[in-house]
Amino acid sequence: MSLEAQVMDRMKEAMKAKDKVALESLRAIKSAILLEKTSGAGGEITSQGEIKLLQRLVKQRKDAAAIYAEQNRTDLADAELAQVAVIEQFLPEQMSPEALEEEISKIIAQLGASSSSDMGRVMGVASKSLAGKAEGKAIADMVKKLLAR
Repeated sequence: MSLEAQVMDRMKEAMKAKDKVALESLRAIKSAILLEKTSGAGGEITSQGEIKLLQRLVKQRKDAAAIYAEQNRTDLADAELAQVAVIEQFLPEQMSPEALEEEISKIIAQLGASSSSDMGRVMGVASKSLAGKAEGKAIADMVKKLLAR
């Protein structure tokens, strides 16, 4: 079942349950899918594209929540984080920090990377192989940590 179909089914459930947070989040996903389809991408979105789209939506909301929290607007920050929880239900399960460290260690060993100057090469491979399994920021932080050793 495509992401769009899943979102439509969940929207119907949210409408029946009168769940405003879920409905707002699902409408945002639907809107992003429609924008992606009509932006010259050729009509259909690949599963990899769907994951990137969802990750982008999650990142936008986390960034907004951080700004709201900085400005002591916890009510708005909580609303953004509630939407993050709904959107993340459509993403594949994220890797634990331990599993992420193990995978990146393997990549570093394969590439023979030894210093922070190799970060670009490691990030290129890690980002492709771990796409959808971990956030880009988490990957970058782990690569920095492991190359600094």
